[in-house]
Amino acid sequence: MSLRIKELRFDTQEAQEYFARCLAYTLGPVELQRMLDDNKVNLLDVRRKEDYDIGHIKDAISIPADILDDNLTQLSKDKVTVVCCYNQQCHLGAKACLTLAEYGYPTMLLEGGFKSWSQEFKFDVVK
Repeated sequence: MSLRIKELRFDTQEAQEYFARCLAYTLGPVELQRMLDDNKVNLLDVRRKEDYDIGHIKDAISIPADILDDNLTQLSKDKVTVVCCYNQQCHLGAKACLTLAEYGYPTMLLEGGFKSWSQEFKFDVVK
C-alpha cells in the first residue's frame, strides 16, 4: 500500500468531504423506497428495455442508457432523478447520472442497482 493512501486514511477533512459527496449523490434501496413513498423523486431505469420488461421497480421510467441523450424531455428537473442500472459493478448508472448532471438535472445513483433492490433487499418488482 502506498504512503499516500496511508496518509489519506488519517486526513479526516478529506474523509468528511468524500463521504459528504457519497451521501449527496448515492442512496440505497431503503432510502429510495422512502423517497418513492413520499413522491420525492423520479426513478429512471437505464437497463435494456428487454430487462426492464422482465422486471422493474414500480414507477420507474425506462430509458435505456444508449438512448438517454435523445429522450431527456421525458424527465423533469423539478425533482431529483434517481438512476437504476443492473448492479454495483455496472457503470451505466454512473454514466447516466453524469449525462443528467451535464444537462442540469439533479441526480442520484441507486447503489447496487436493480440487483440490490430485488435480490438483496427483496423489495417488490413489477413484472
